[in-house]
Amino acid sequence: ASSSDGQFFRAGGSGRDASRINAHYGPEPGLKFYTHLSDRYAPFHTRVIAATASEAVHVLDGLLDHHGDAPPRQHRHHTDGGGVSDHVFALCALLGYVFAPRIPDLKDRRLYSFARPAAYPTLAPMIAGRINVDLIRAHWPDLLRIATSIRTGTVSASVILRQLAAYPRQNAVAAALRELGRLERTLFTLDWLEDPG
Repeated sequence: ASSSDGQFFRAGGSGRDASRINAHYGPEPGLKFYTHLSDRYAPFHTRVIAATASEAVHVLDGLLDHHGDAPPRQHRHHTDGGGVSDHVFALCALLGYVFAPRIPDLKDRRLYSFARPAAYPTLAPMIAGRINVDLIRAHWPDLLRIATSIRTGTVSASVILRQLAAYPRQNAVAAALRELGRLERTLFTLDWLEDPG
């Protein structure tokens, strides 16, 4: 198992023009170090990212692009809420990783199903909509191509995730990846709800 998280470090100088100010951390400029730790508390990958950058797009980079032994398939990876996105859920599943984030406000998150919500009366109030299986099927070869490109190092996960997130509504492949991620996030949430421990 492993985990990753960003840590903000303040830096001197003007940061407004360089997008180095993140209101979450206060008015001073700085950068984030996004670090991956093994379950033995040893860091195995660190990347400097902008203070305003999404942490989610960097989750897979550390699992796939480091100089130690690559984490095995079925490796369980944890993040906080900053590392959560439907695209990350989808790519982790395609690449064989078990994504187990700590999702803030889980009670407010909605599930997705294959059938109409009425088919699951107990869960119906938690279901936001249906998974668009046709969209996933139509773009399945594209999704596999993206996962293979990331796995082989042709493109880094952070680069492709930034590109896909830039135009999710206009890009059918991004929408298909989101649908697959919704499915994976729903399965993760149901497993979490089913296990009181």
